[in-house]
Amino acid sequence: MPSPCRGGRRGSFRRYAHVVPADRAGETMPVLEGRHQLSEMVATHVREAIMIGELRAPDYIRTEHLAAELGISATPVREALMILHSEGAVRWEPRRGFRVLPLTARDVADLFDVQAYIAGELAARAAEALDDAEIERLGVLQARLEDAARAHDAEQVDRLNHEFHRTINRSSGSSRMTSLLSLTVHYVPLGFFGTVEGWAEASAHDHSAVLTALRTR
Repeated sequence: MPSPCRGGRRGSFRRYAHVVPADRAGETMPVLEGRHQLSEMVATHVREAIMIGELRAPDYIRTEHLAAELGISATPVREALMILHSEGAVRWEPRRGFRVLPLTARDVADLFDVQAYIAGELAARAAEALDDAEIERLGVLQARLEDAARAHDAEQVDRLNHEFHRTINRSSGSSRMTSLLSLTVHYVPLGFFGTVEGWAEASAHDHSAVLTALRTR
């Protein structure tokens, strides 16, 4: 199977061709709810390949090659690449395909700076709105997260970390700001934080401080 990149430089791109998320493992393409969801999944997997450097400037992504690689039609792939074009990740060039644009260390740092600011603001707003039941739920999640960290279960820590923050974000009463945070989060590959040495322990420690602050608000 040809690489979706012009020239075939990224032959291992196939290993990132999983467009069904982990919580839907075992499902197949035909059961997905519509073409829009499929195009979003393709955009996610290409975005992740760019973020980890599997695809990088000045690679060209051919719509028909990527569609064949994923075993789907060209239409959702084209829609996915147009999503990435609107985000500034790729650029459409007539008769050549979609060219991957440079991703710098400054770009990545800016991304995490924006995430940190929005997440902090959502937590501040949630502190004024969380009820006792929600605080209790956060406590349960934190206990499970600490157990997972001690067991060095990075995948479980990642999942519980997401659930912890989602509970806070939903309680903030700021749906638009939460949506903006989601736009930045989807740039981070699934399981990325679990690959960072010491992240699981740091996550457990930091969340404990957040929970203490919320309990004493």
